[in-house]
Amino acid sequence: MAENPLSPARKMGLPPGSAIYIGERRTSPVTLTLTSFSPEFVEIATLTAELPPFVAESGVVNWLDIVGLHDVSIIEEIGHRFNLHPLTVEDILNTTQRPKLDIYDDYLFVVVRMPTYNKADGEIGLEQVSMVITNNLLLTFQERGFAAMDSIRARITGAKGRIRRMGSDYLAHSVLDAVVDCYFSLLEQLEILTDDLEEEVIGESTKETIFRIHKLKTKMTLLRKSVWPLRDLINSLYRDDLPFISDAAYPFLKDLADHTIQIIDSVETLRDIITGLLDVYLSTASNRMNEVMKVLTIFAAIFIPLTFIAGLYGMNFNTAISPYNMPELNWVYGYPGALLLMLAVAVGMVTVFRKRGWF
Repeated sequence: MAENPLSPARKMGLPPGSAIYIGERRTSPVTLTLTSFSPEFVEIATLTAELPPFVAESGVVNWLDIVGLHDVSIIEEIGHRFNLHPLTVEDILNTTQRPKLDIYDDYLFVVVRMPTYNKADGEIGLEQVSMVITNNLLLTFQERGFAAMDSIRARITGAKGRIRRMGSDYLAHSVLDAVVDCYFSLLEQLEILTDDLEEEVIGESTKETIFRIHKLKTKMTLLRKSVWPLRDLINSLYRDDLPFISDAAYPFLKDLADHTIQIIDSVETLRDIITGLLDVYLSTASNRMNEVMKVLTIFAAIFIPLTFIAGLYGMNFNTAISPYNMPELNWVYGYPGALLLMLAVAVGMVTVFRKRGWF
C-alpha cells in the first residue's frame, strides 16, 4: 500500500521539531515574493528558491510570501535566517494543522485554513496558510498561491486604504481578512446547493439525492472543524495583550472576530437545514413506500374474495358420483354468473374503501 503523504504518521519515531513535509506531493518550484513598502515607496521582487535581500530601513514593512512547502531545504533555510523555532518549522511543513496561535519571544506564529471551492465537481478544500508576525516583518507560507494574496499586493502597490501606513500586524490582519472573505464566498455557494437540494427533496427526489445530502453534510462538518478554531485564534489576537500587535490594529481584529461569528452562525444554520433535509427525505421516502404498500394491499384485499369464488367453482367435483350436489356446475349461465358475482364483489369493496378514504 502506498504511503499517505497527508498522514502525520510519517513522523513516527522522529524527535519533535523534525522538518518533514506532510502534504500533497508537488513538482512546481518554490517561489518567494518579497514586498517591501512604506508610505513613500513599494518594491516587489519575485525569485525562485533563493532568499531575496531585505530592505532594513526604519519604517519599512517587509512581507515575504513563500508558495510551495515541498522543498524542505528552503523552508529550513528560511527558519535559520529568521531564527524560527524548530517546532515552528515542523508546523509549517505539516499541512494538516488546525488553526492556532503560538507565542514566542521573537515572533507570533499563526496557522489558518484557507477554503477553496471547485465549481466543476463541487469539491471543497482547505489549504493551510502559516504566518510569522514580528516587528515590520511578515512571513506567509502557502501550499499553493491564492488570488487573495495578489489582491493584497495590488492594494499595496496602488496605495489604497491604510495598508501602506500600517505595520506588519495590519498586514497580517489583511491576510486573515482575505481568508474570512473566502469563507463567506464558499458559504454563498453552499447556500445555493442547499436551496437546490431543498427543491429536489420536496419535488421529485432520486436515489442520488441522499448521497448529495450526505456529501454536503460532510462538507459542513469539515468547515465547522476549521471555523471554530479560527474564531478562537482571532479572539486571542485582539483580546490578549500580545507583542507585535499594536493598539491601532485591535479594532480591525475585533471586526474580523465579528465576521467569524457570522460565519459560524451560517455554518450552524446550514448544518441544521441539511439535517432537516435528510429527515424530510427519509420521511418522504417512507410516505411513498406507504402509498405503494397501501395500493398493493387494496388490490390484494379486492382479489382475495375473487380468488375464493374462482377457487370454489374451480374444484370441479363430479356431481354424478358425489353425494353433494353443486348445481351451478351444470347451470348454463354459471360462467357469466360467476364473473358478474366477482365484478359485484370488487365494485362493492372499492366503494367501501373509497367511503372510508383509504384511496
